[in-house]
Amino acid sequence: MKYNVTGDNLQFVHCEMGPGELLFAEAGTMTYMSSNISMTARARGGLMAGLKRKLSGESFFVTEFTSAGGPGVVAFSGNVPGKIHSIDLRGGKTWLVQKDAFLCAEGAVTLDIAFQKKLGAVFFGGEGLIIQRLTGEGMVFVHGAGDFISMDLKPGETVRVSTGNVVGWEGSVQYSIESVGSIRSALFSGEGLFVTTLTGPGKVLLQSLTLPKLAGALVPFLPSQQSSGSGIPFGR
Repeated sequence: MKYNVTGDNLQFVHCEMGPGELLFAEAGTMTYMSSNISMTARARGGLMAGLKRKLSGESFFVTEFTSAGGPGVVAFSGNVPGKIHSIDLRGGKTWLVQKDAFLCAEGAVTLDIAFQKKLGAVFFGGEGLIIQRLTGEGMVFVHGAGDFISMDLKPGETVRVSTGNVVGWEGSVQYSIESVGSIRSALFSGEGLFVTTLTGPGKVLLQSLTLPKLAGALVPFLPSQQSSGSGIPFGR
């Protein structure tokens, strides 16, 4: 499979498939495809795998894409202004990503769930109890909000990240939650009381924006409705 990620901050990934190749994607992410591409909704991996995906924030079904009668083209995009990042899992690599980060992958990739090892990560890490584990011999594509930065941490090297800005990390990276500063700093600095701590070796992927921050920034600009329930924004 050949692929190309295009666009600036509303990206999509353009995939060129050969006969016999298979891609699967989160439901509703397909942007366009050639006429010889077939798509089928499946509970990939069976009932239990579908339930696991549902727990991690994805849909019960995924959509599988195959090309018939020659090469085909299919493209996928995320649901927020942001970036798409490709991850090559070949060679026995494992990645852990936040819920809703998965976009699409080659057929040899397995999408599973993992549980946070520390209660601090559950309550304060912004990732929740369940995260997604990606394994297999293939390419996978994840998406997130804003811009991305990829860091390759050396053994013992640590980076502290604001809550919720971590998209994913290699399985070799240690992940924990630490408190920083005082309660006064947390209340008045706007940075929160906890940060995510990532310790190498391994790669980590960070995003510059989170969905809660995006939603909070838009709230003051959303039109209010009249109490009569007419649905017409006030002042228009």
